[in-house]
Amino acid sequence: MRLLTIGFTKKTAEQFFSRLLEAGARRVVDVRLNNVSQLAGFTKKDDLKYFLKAIGDTDYLHVPELAPTQEMLDRYKKEKGDWAAYEREFSNLIRRRAIEKSMRDVISNDDCLLCSEPTAEHCHRRLVAEYLQQHWRNIEVRHLR
Repeated sequence: MRLLTIGFTKKTAEQFFSRLLEAGARRVVDVRLNNVSQLAGFTKKDDLKYFLKAIGDTDYLHVPELAPTQEMLDRYKKEKGDWAAYEREFSNLIRRRAIEKSMRDVISNDDCLLCSEPTAEHCHRRLVAEYLQQHWRNIEVRHLR
């Protein structure tokens, strides 16, 4: 199974959609807590769903169970929290949520986890992908830049 990840920040719509198409993403799995913000630009929920289907016949699914809590996000973003602390807290959250069980019939081959961060290094989508990789067999994770 191959699991992709991508962030939309610092990408034009052309770069974003081209990378998804070139990678062969079949579905974008939105792991953002808030997917309707004005800051999301072309990736607001309804717009993104339309563009994905129209441009590449790619499906869309919002899965907020793979997002941090609002409090956790606020501590990290608004209060300029420490990445290591956020990573530990989020990892504990997905462990408690047992996403390796709840996502078994949700996440499929060639799905692409979407969040806002430009790279996966400091993004919870990487933590989700790595967690699933540890719990499921034969997962290749590829972060689209």
